[in-house]
Amino acid sequence: MKQLMISAFVLLAGLSVKAQSTIKIDGSSTVFPITEAMAEEFQASQKNKVRVTVGISGTGGGFKKFCRGETDIQDASRPIQTAELEACKKAGVRFIELPIAYDATVVVVNPKNDWVSEVTIDDLKKMWAPEAQGKVTKWKQVKDAWPNENLKLFGAGSDSGTFDYFTEAIVGKAKSSRGDYTASEDDNTLITGVANDKFALGYVPLAYYAENKGKLKALAIIGGDKSPAKGKAVLPSKETVENGTYFPLSRPVFIYVSEASLKKTEVADFVKFYLKNAEKFVPEVKYVALPKKAYEIGMENLNKKKLGTVFAGHSDVGIRIEDLMKKESKE
Repeated sequence: MKQLMISAFVLLAGLSVKAQSTIKIDGSSTVFPITEAMAEEFQASQKNKVRVTVGISGTGGGFKKFCRGETDIQDASRPIQTAELEACKKAGVRFIELPIAYDATVVVVNPKNDWVSEVTIDDLKKMWAPEAQGKVTKWKQVKDAWPNENLKLFGAGSDSGTFDYFTEAIVGKAKSSRGDYTASEDDNTLITGVANDKFALGYVPLAYYAENKGKLKALAIIGGDKSPAKGKAVLPSKETVENGTYFPLSRPVFIYVSEASLKKTEVADFVKFYLKNAEKFVPEVKYVALPKKAYEIGMENLNKKKLGTVFAGHSDVGIRIEDLMKKESKE
């Protein structure tokens, strides 16, 4: 009798697992904390009838999977690029683009660094441009007043949307960067590298900096002629991201939802849950929420199945929240 009951329990457990639907998400490590929080809350609201998996293969790596139809939702820390648009089109993958938060890329140094508190875009370009490889290896080579010590650089890997955005904003062309630096799609690796070396400099998303303020020192950015701050040094914060003065390293982050996947009730329900709750949960994971109206527009676009992207295959460097909301999507 006992054996029969155990067998029945195993059978029922198997049926329960079988009945559980799965939503597959992959992409940006920057967007991961937001989507992970949403996934946990959604699964709890569904009493774990739906399983949500959230991977981190970088924005570029995630788009490769998404455009092959392997995932339902793509986390992206930059807009979809031309080559990715073509890959999706070739595979018949259509999508809805939904901005879900704003992020800032924070330039960080070791807390023991006592010679720099602010940098210009030109300073950063001297450090990170392709022509700096093997040549600009000392702090003093960037500015004469800085020490004649080795400059150790830490930054995002080439599959990262943060890498694409940072290089476009700083160097002037996406993916244009020196290669002789410590690269990783895992932001925690970059944080550890900078935290352990007095002469290091790196860049990480605002949320990761906020969680590690004791280990890192953020530099104020002097954004150049196009900056709304008019040449003033600006530190990253909720306020400077919202008003656009943390320029040009503020940017929107996104989820992309497959049109085919939206036919599955659980995916549609999850995306609606995401948009309804983003205003609450985005600040909890240290990102900057969009205005309520932006999420309402996202919900309208979702309900109307407004396909395509509002970008032309590249990032709009330094785009402000209000300007983002005015853009119209195109397939």
